[in-house]
This record gives sequence, structure tokens and C-alpha cells, in this order.
Amino acid sequence: MSEHVYLISLGSVFGTILLVFGMKYFAAVREARSRATGDAAYRELAKNVAATQSENAKSLFSIQSQLVEIKTRLGALEQILKTVE
Repeated sequence: MSEHVYLISLGSVFGTILLVFGMKYFAAVREARSRATGDAAYRELAKNVAATQSENAKSLFSIQSQLVEIKTRLGALEQILKTVE
């Protein structure tokens, strides 16, 4: 019976060592996968931000051109009002 106890104790020691290394490997794999997923999400976010900034720049340019047109019309209206007075 002492042989069985000896083999069981050796098996449990080596099994524990293998289990610890297996858990460490599994954690490293999960970390790498989550990092890759996070990187892809950041790339997508950066792409969306760039597109939004481009749209905002177009809108700003359109608003500025309309503002210039309004200023021109207002200037002409002021000239008319000054000549009427």
C-alpha cells in the first residue's frame, strides 16, 4: 500500500505543477485575445472619429460660407438704409 501512497503523492505534486503552468498559459492566451479585440475596437473608434471630424469640417465650411453671404447682404441692406435716411 505504501507504493500507492507514494505514486499518488508524486502525481498530486506533478499535477499541481502542471495545473499552475496550464493556468498561467490560459491566462496569457486570454490576455492576448482581449488585447487584440481592444486594439481592433480602438482602430474602429479612430476611424469613426476621423470620419466625424471630416463631416464636422464640411459643416463648418458650409456655415462659414453662409455667414459670409449673410454679412454681404446685411452690408448691402445697411447701405440702402443709409441712403434712404
